[in-house]
Amino acid sequence: MSSMITVPAHRNIDLDQLRRMLTDQSTRALDVKAGAGRMRAVAGNLVLDGTEPQLGPEGVTMTSGTYTVNDVATAGLADKLGIPVAYLRRLAAEHPDLFDDNVNGWLARDPRSFLIRCLRNDTGGGIVRAVLSDRYNRIDNLDVLFAALDGIRRANVRVQFAGCDLTDRRMYLRVYSPQVQVAAPRLLARYRSPFDGRAGSELPIVSAGFLISNSETGAGAFSIAPWVRFEVCRNGMVIRRNALRRTHIGSRMTGSDGVVTASEETTRRTLDLITSRTTDAVTAFLDADYIAEVLRELDTAAGTPVTDPNATLKIVGQRLKYSEEQQRDILAHFIAGADPTAGGVMHAVTSVAQTLSDADAAHGLEATAVQALHLAATTA
Repeated sequence: MSSMITVPAHRNIDLDQLRRMLTDQSTRALDVKAGAGRMRAVAGNLVLDGTEPQLGPEGVTMTSGTYTVNDVATAGLADKLGIPVAYLRRLAAEHPDLFDDNVNGWLARDPRSFLIRCLRNDTGGGIVRAVLSDRYNRIDNLDVLFAALDGIRRANVRVQFAGCDLTDRRMYLRVYSPQVQVAAPRLLARYRSPFDGRAGSELPIVSAGFLISNSETGAGAFSIAPWVRFEVCRNGMVIRRNALRRTHIGSRMTGSDGVVTASEETTRRTLDLITSRTTDAVTAFLDADYIAEVLRELDTAAGTPVTDPNATLKIVGQRLKYSEEQQRDILAHFIAGADPTAGGVMHAVTSVAQTLSDADAAHGLEATAVQALHLAATTA
């Protein structure tokens, strides 16, 4: 095993894989409240005092630990210290001495303390994965997973997991119920799966589901949102309007700097709320009438003809800030999908999202599908 802890992006893993990964991360997790007097940059790393146990003649003492800084944490440092993030990233990659000078110079002028979230390795030290406000309310992925599964169990609805993703920024769980399905013949009448060519008219079925996501590193709130799956191509689509969220901002940490332990009472209350909200969401979102209403609202705009795909998709891409590569891929999927309507644009966006290896980019793209539909309908 490498002595360095890494947290690579993982796409479409199963629930048991996700659980094992999160369990391993939880055993390595270290949270530190640190001000300028307890943290400093050295050779492009972050040194945190009092974070590594050392056995000596007088017993165990806490010594300094040296942690590499990942991209998420670099962005967090830049944000907290008011340093342009692109500049600090370049220094981290090319000029670690200047990285040290900038970080230490601004830390010396900053009276605040920060929450530093780390993962330890096996040899001392590890990786800094987030630099956050000391008001950040820690809601960890493993706890969210168990709380959400408990909420699903209490709802007493049979579900399946369409896949889980884990990145440095977020955890995602896609859940659907094969028991709650709605026919969408108009929405799928012309569409063909770009993956195998199957016609939507042969399988015009949409399954009800929901998307659970959480961030341990400051990339957004815990949320649970309606999510539907088109069975002909297994494209997924988030319905943002009814999403339930739980922010990570709490009361400011008090007391001296050092290793932070979780408050059992605060954690229990937070997770009880997540369990309750998940139960409520399962009941609300896994409902055939609710999904039928959502699809009816899409039908009218979806049928709008797209007579100039290049022009329409260029406008959609610019408005939604798609990259040039994403715009090219969406056009290719639009052509392969053979549905020359605004609905075809929506399907192309969701099918391209399936092909992305970057889970954060994939979910970000998928979340814009409904916007893409309406933009295409108004600009076609």
